[in-house]
Amino acid sequence: MAPAFLSIVSLYGIYLRRCLTASGLTSKSIDIDDDTTIHLWSPKPDQQQQKPALLLLHGFGPSAIWQWRRQVQFCASYFDVYVPDLVFFGGSTTKSNERSEVFQAVSMAKLMEKLRVKKYHVMGTSYGGFVAYHMAKLWPDTVEKVVIASSGVNMRKADNTALLERANVENIEEIMLPETATQIRTLSRLAVSWRFNMVPDFFWNDIVNQLYSDNRQEKLELLKGVTLAAADESFKLTPLQQNVLIVWGDKDQIFPLKLAHELKELLGKKTRLEIIENTAHVPQIEDSSQFNKIIKNFLCG
Repeated sequence: MAPAFLSIVSLYGIYLRRCLTASGLTSKSIDIDDDTTIHLWSPKPDQQQQKPALLLLHGFGPSAIWQWRRQVQFCASYFDVYVPDLVFFGGSTTKSNERSEVFQAVSMAKLMEKLRVKKYHVMGTSYGGFVAYHMAKLWPDTVEKVVIASSGVNMRKADNTALLERANVENIEEIMLPETATQIRTLSRLAVSWRFNMVPDFFWNDIVNQLYSDNRQEKLELLKGVTLAAADESFKLTPLQQNVLIVWGDKDQIFPLKLAHELKELLGKKTRLEIIENTAHVPQIEDSSQFNKIIKNFLCG
């Protein structure tokens, strides 16, 4: 691993942290119980203005600041924004043996209770969308509006198999937990509509070392703990009581667009779907202006 002063990724991480600080957020870690500690970015005490609260839940991959920077900068004017690292990402950890997205949801709910935030909107992307769904389902009186972005909460075993075929790999961790430049090139091809054909291997290796190397075993267990619809008899995807917005990129190859249409029907009449053209699995990054406009209209409408 390259020293931090030689790592482009580490230097960009410094920039990201400064962006969140400039948006009125501060970094802290909170013990939510005897086993679990959550790191998050939350409003500075002097920045809180009793605005509506918005909880941002990141996807599988780098920590939260790498996935929500542009939303934090935009949303901080309208909301008190809370940006935690899910358990085993960034600075969040636990001694518990639980590895499900339900455990992540419970942990996030405990965090907001510790922060004395009584009601809040939840927005989750990809894996964070699974967590957001369970939070909304379990705490309908606490969670207000829900945004699920690029998240195949309704993903079945057959969809998982099709993903492996598109990636030409045997195991899901080869996509979601890349260890080599080749594997992360595959992930970028599936997740982003932009093409990076000229990016050298040393840069991809820097990304792997800086963003994907920590807590690999625990993250592998999280992947194995993800509930697939119709595969677990104890889990049934049911409509939510809240107003729900689904946002999807039309070129998403991690969770193809057909899953978005199916999810809309499953989540009930209070659900609407917005599709952002020419984006893939991370529309909040690829077309942040359109993404931010859509979510503001929904959350503030």
